[in-house]
Amino acid sequence: MSDTTGSAPKKASREMMWSFWYPAVRSSQVHGRRLFRATLLDVPLVLGRDAAGKPFALRDVCPHRAFPLSFGQFDGANVECAYHGWQFDAHTGQCQTIPSLTPDSKLKCDRIYAGSYPCEERDGYIWAYMTSEDGRAEDTPPPPPAPELPKFSPRFQSAHLWADLPCSVDHGIIGLMDPAHGPFVHQAWWWRSRHSIRDKEKKFEPIPNGFRMSPHTPSSNSAPYKILKLITGKPATTTIDFVLPNQRFEQIRAGRYWLSSRTTVTPIRRDLCRLDFCAAWNILPWFPVVSLIINVLGPRFIRQDTEVIEKQAQGLKYEDRMMLVDDADRQARWYFELKDAYLESKRTGAPMRHPVPGPVTLRWRS
Repeated sequence: MSDTTGSAPKKASREMMWSFWYPAVRSSQVHGRRLFRATLLDVPLVLGRDAAGKPFALRDVCPHRAFPLSFGQFDGANVECAYHGWQFDAHTGQCQTIPSLTPDSKLKCDRIYAGSYPCEERDGYIWAYMTSEDGRAEDTPPPPPAPELPKFSPRFQSAHLWADLPCSVDHGIIGLMDPAHGPFVHQAWWWRSRHSIRDKEKKFEPIPNGFRMSPHTPSSNSAPYKILKLITGKPATTTIDFVLPNQRFEQIRAGRYWLSSRTTVTPIRRDLCRLDFCAAWNILPWFPVVSLIINVLGPRFIRQDTEVIEKQAQGLKYEDRMMLVDDADRQARWYFELKDAYLESKRTGAPMRHPVPGPVTLRWRS
């Protein structure tokens, strides 16, 4: 068993996590020459697609008079500010034109930049690599590829769910990984009740920038796994990873069938974050049972969690300390310790000291 109690480190919880990929918008939200406004990590963004359909992300602030670029026009290559007509390359942010300059002006407009962020499209999302608050990334190496949902066969179905959460990203993430709230928040006669609470025992191990719940047989009181075993005739195993800054991966395997999902909790502002759930599967494509579970029952689960977070926010206005108790809250403590270790490594340049011990068994009731 782990230490019985603890609290969240406040130093880490106040800081944003830079130099990571975040899902900015769903791919379907950005099309044609339309400019789309979004916010990530308290940074205003304007997103769009160039003439070839490749996405881009600029800081939504003109460096001239701080006018939002999203009110301007886009010709497929350059974003034009609606205030004075300054134009900026959509991908680099480099200024291309300043209409007010006279021929004898010594101002070099190509030395002026709007903030820009690397941008990639994966799994139905446009991702932005958030380098800094101002979007300047001189002399920095290219970012790694944007995250991709693991898939295990060439043919599969997929689904996406999302919701805004009225809380900080830290509270959203530790709510996501909390194993003990299910029988109380997600009660239903067809699902589970507090009378279904049982002893749980799971093994965990460290992975780069995160931790893993090792492959295991799902809990006997988990309805989705019961359904999966019923329709496949095979025992299921599941593996769950959490990876900084905000990603939870779950892989379920039952014979040749699989379901892979990724949930991210992305900071919009310090008091608002967004949950994005993406899943792919090859389970009985001719029978829409998985699609039914995800698209019908999934929104209900997300709505229940959102309602809890809305109510929790009322208490957090008066008291932001948290008591993290025993093994049921150990994953939350690991998250804060991982975040603090990563930020300390960035500050000092020293290798990150992974706070999660070697293989460890946690026990709780849920």
